[in-house]
Amino acid sequence: MRSSREIIEKTEKYGAHNYHPKEVVFETASGARVTDPEGRQYFDMLSAYSALNFGHLHPEIVEAVKKQLDLVSLTSRAFHNDLLCDFYEALCNLTGREKVLPMNTGAEAVETALKTARRWGNFVKGVEDGKQEIIVCNNNFHGRTITVISMSSDPSCRRGFGPFTPGFINIDYGNIEQLKAAITPNTVAFLMEPIQGEAGIIVPPAGFMKEASEICKANNVLLIADEVQTGFARTGRMFASEWEGVEPDIYVLGKALGGGIMPVSAIACNADIMDVYEPGSHGSTFGGNPLACAVSITAMEILVRDNYPKMAEEKGNYFMAKLREIKNPDIKEIRGKGLLIGVEFHVTAEKYVKALIANGVLAKETHEKTIRFAPPITISYEEIDEAMEGIRKALGK
Repeated sequence: MRSSREIIEKTEKYGAHNYHPKEVVFETASGARVTDPEGRQYFDMLSAYSALNFGHLHPEIVEAVKKQLDLVSLTSRAFHNDLLCDFYEALCNLTGREKVLPMNTGAEAVETALKTARRWGNFVKGVEDGKQEIIVCNNNFHGRTITVISMSSDPSCRRGFGPFTPGFINIDYGNIEQLKAAITPNTVAFLMEPIQGEAGIIVPPAGFMKEASEICKANNVLLIADEVQTGFARTGRMFASEWEGVEPDIYVLGKALGGGIMPVSAIACNADIMDVYEPGSHGSTFGGNPLACAVSITAMEILVRDNYPKMAEEKGNYFMAKLREIKNPDIKEIRGKGLLIGVEFHVTAEKYVKALIANGVLAKETHEKTIRFAPPITISYEEIDEAMEGIRKALGK
């Protein structure tokens, strides 16, 4: 049996150093718990950045994978498969939109939304091709492609990767006056996260997204909601946009859509937007593959059947109440919705992350001073209580 140290050293030797993971190796996992090669057990409080809303290896999703693997895994989009239509229908029903375009990763879905908005802006709104503008928010995180980092305000994401894609206008997240001022006749879309995840679980001022939606409608501008991290019940609503009663023109979806098993992403919007595409204008070999569809269909069935939004809201309230009992002058604020929770410190959070890991709780700091707690929605109240024992030891004073 290889040790954690041997595995980490081999990974560092042969892999690109574009990540600096915590020194914990997952060998087995189930539900909210993972085990390393030495048999140490941890609570997973990151959930692969919300991809594991169902927990590790949800038995019904695993069974769907096994069943599909005996049938067909990949056709490409050169041919039909018998599950893509069912995936489309299920996701349209869940989002209330009329059309779906499937991809694989969240970044691909964001790119697809950008292409959709630009083409809609040219074909439908009449903006001259090449002059389309998309408004985005500072401290956003939408992925790592060249075009996506072109709208990032994080220097570490951009250094050495130029030249960048033009056509993006940045405003401060939650600043409605800046949004109004940024709109021009060439504006085709406003892209935002309902809650900024990587920025530190930043919740915008109450009413911002609703007012932004109204401003977009008044100016014939598409509202694009990046729900890759916040979607599929994570925040206590099926989609975080619902907290303000907003129905975005385009949903950007990923992570939990794959049930923690497959990379699955998509955009969902109405036909008057999606119909700007014709054969050959966009696509993906693996997007909408039968194996991914089998996983996603099962995941969406479970979300609705077991009322995951209610579970996330109630467990999130319980978890946050427990966190607020911790007495530590270094803690500046505890915030979030559902089971997307940020604990911000006055100091850098790295030492607290190390203490959490030492006490059997896996979490990670973001923007240096905030620790994200986002366990699987399937975590039990008993497991929250057990995890809180380690959290109190690590964060309490």
